[in-house]
Amino acid sequence: MEPRSSGLQRLVREVVKFGAVGGAGVLVNLGVFNLVRHVSDLPVVRASIIATVVAIVFNYVGFRYWTYRDRDKSGRTKELTLFLLFSAVGLVIENGVLYLATYGFGWDSPLQSNVFKFVGIGVATLFRFWSYRSWVFKALPAREAVARAESILEQESEQQTPRQRVP
Repeated sequence: MEPRSSGLQRLVREVVKFGAVGGAGVLVNLGVFNLVRHVSDLPVVRASIIATVVAIVFNYVGFRYWTYRDRDKSGRTKELTLFLLFSAVGLVIENGVLYLATYGFGWDSPLQSNVFKFVGIGVATLFRFWSYRSWVFKALPAREAVARAESILEQESEQQTPRQRVP
């Protein structure tokens, strides 16, 4: 029963950390979105795309160095490539919802734009959580983790001065 419980606890911690970074990313996303809309004449979806890109950069730093700091770090180029790929899919999902609301239904008041931007973020977040934990920030395989731990223990024991055996 203990392994299942600890696995669930790890998942809950992961979801909480993902949510904390993601929540801050939502604030960055909405803040930049409204700032760009306020200071420029860009169309709503273009302003949203700019905000989403800023939030993607913010989120990568938070996920890599906090949420998933204990995950495999051996393939950073591959990790970043996959992160950008899945983030781009999330960008399309998020801004597709906003595009549909704005140009499909004509819901383009500032309040409506923010509501549908937020809904798009929510839908895209479900996809991002699944894809990031499954493909980008992968857990170390158990065998590899054990081998690393054993090599660290070996190195530590080699660094200690050997004691003489007493018969």
